[in-house]
Amino acid sequence: MASWQAYALDAVLRVTIKRQLRNNTDIASVRATLGGGQLPVPGDVFYRSDIVGGVPGEWITAPTTPAAAPTLLYLHGGGYLACSPRTHRPITAWFAKAGFDVFAPDYRLAPEHPFPAAVDDAEAAYLGLLAAGRAPENLVVAGDSAGGGLAMALLVKLRDAGHPLPAGVALFSPWTDLAVTGDSVRENVRQDAMFWAPGIAVGAAFYLDGADPRTPLASPLYADLHGLPPLLIQAGARELLRDDSTRLAERARAAGVRAELRIWPVVPHVWQLMHGFVPEARESLSLAVKFLTEAIGEGHGSALDPLWPEAPDPRDGREQRSQASHVG
Repeated sequence: MASWQAYALDAVLRVTIKRQLRNNTDIASVRATLGGGQLPVPGDVFYRSDIVGGVPGEWITAPTTPAAAPTLLYLHGGGYLACSPRTHRPITAWFAKAGFDVFAPDYRLAPEHPFPAAVDDAEAAYLGLLAAGRAPENLVVAGDSAGGGLAMALLVKLRDAGHPLPAGVALFSPWTDLAVTGDSVRENVRQDAMFWAPGIAVGAAFYLDGADPRTPLASPLYADLHGLPPLLIQAGARELLRDDSTRLAERARAAGVRAELRIWPVVPHVWQLMHGFVPEARESLSLAVKFLTEAIGEGHGSALDPLWPEAPDPRDGREQRSQASHVG
């Protein structure tokens, strides 16, 4: 069953974010709504600006980060229009405290820099990490919302170019279908706590700037997914974008990719940002740490301990739509 905190967050977002985004196509206003505030972050985490592969961003580390810590490339969400590494520090700080050396690129945003600018920046940052001596077998990628879709586009582009792939990928409510064709867009129109379907389509148009919404590097749901590393995909049952996750998992498995899908009841889009309040957020991030640790290999397990114990499965039979599983 879902926690009372998840229900409370759902209610708050409906009367704040969702109201502010309704019929709102002004970029400055959307950016202020999605990225105007900053959630609390731990005080014992360090942030250092840097440029990797020509892309600005920040490193996030903790005092306990080991010298040989695995590297996490984190791609923030925001519909390709808003947000930054700073807005997503609650998530990147969690991974840093769990033992990862985290780099979050400040990739270019639309409409000033439409597709494929974000994909190019993600690739440049990843290759910059490799050029700096970060071994791909000790490197993982994670992202939320648009950043989750961007992570998948990055994998496809790296594979097609013959570059080494990361050891594993964690995706939180990834936006993988800019054509907006999932059944959940219609089924969850009232249940989603944050978004309206027309707004998602408008945001996609700003980013695409005339490109085909089914272009694989823009909408990796339509990409050939063979040969990709293990995927962890998490989303909320009530999200408009729920089926961007369920269909991605199905297509990944059909392509022979190991994919673990978990659908959570009640929680809103990218609930992981609220781990200071919502227990499902702590559970989700702990599972992501465990998944990425295992993807890297047993040799790094002792350096990467989840901050919170693994919690019981929060899904209930009524809202569960898919089963957590490993398919290889």
